[in-house]
Amino acid sequence: MTDHVRRISKELIEYHGEVLNIPHHIAVIPDGNRRWARERGLPVISGHKKGVEAYRQLLSDAAVLGIEYVTFYAFSTENWKRSAAEVESLMSLLAIQLKNFNKIMGKNKDKIRFVVIGNRSKLSASLQKSIAKIEEETKNNTEMTAFIAINYGGRDEILHSVKEIACEISAGKMREDEINETVFRKFLYTADAPDPDLLIRTSGEERISNFLLWQMAYTEFYFDDGWWPDFSMDRLLAAVRAYSRRQRRYGGS
Repeated sequence: MTDHVRRISKELIEYHGEVLNIPHHIAVIPDGNRRWARERGLPVISGHKKGVEAYRQLLSDAAVLGIEYVTFYAFSTENWKRSAAEVESLMSLLAIQLKNFNKIMGKNKDKIRFVVIGNRSKLSASLQKSIAKIEEETKNNTEMTAFIAINYGGRDEILHSVKEIACEISAGKMREDEINETVFRKFLYTADAPDPDLLIRTSGEERISNFLLWQMAYTEFYFDDGWWPDFSMDRLLAAVRAYSRRQRRYGGS
């Protein structure tokens, strides 16, 4: 598929003769792991494992296209409602991926900065330690920033930001009349990143499920009908093509 991609500039590529604008930041809701597994008569965890492979491929493909930020909805605050067995399997899978991070990511480990967003307090101490280690090891990588949302909820993030601001005011470090959108976004988990240009959600579902509620005020949405484990470069390019054909007015004419 990349044989048909020709880079024109940092923000433009040519794909099958069509010039496409590359989004700076894509957000991804990877839906359909469990249904992918059930269709094949496999245990649910097999779908999640295949979904991890699709995520790694997404990062490689996004890097080829020049996408600078990828925010991936790995585990929401609502996902704790799933069966204890599935949650335990997901946490174990995450722990294995983090433990073998360097081997799994290959050459990309020196290119991509990894940042976990969400409330870490509910995660195990060993998982928190592994996350901190990877963030420290990759903090100076500049080719791409990969935000991984774990125990994340958009409402929870906004409440967290409000509480942080309240603490600043209470400590005399900020005045109430200083609060505006620019100040507020500094307290978000994604404070150092631009808002997503494009949201991709797989499996045909058409909702945002409490994901990046503040950040996606003007994001373009693309709903892909396939299961997440089968996501590929051609489907990413289809999303980018749809995004490129839209006119973003941000409320203007």
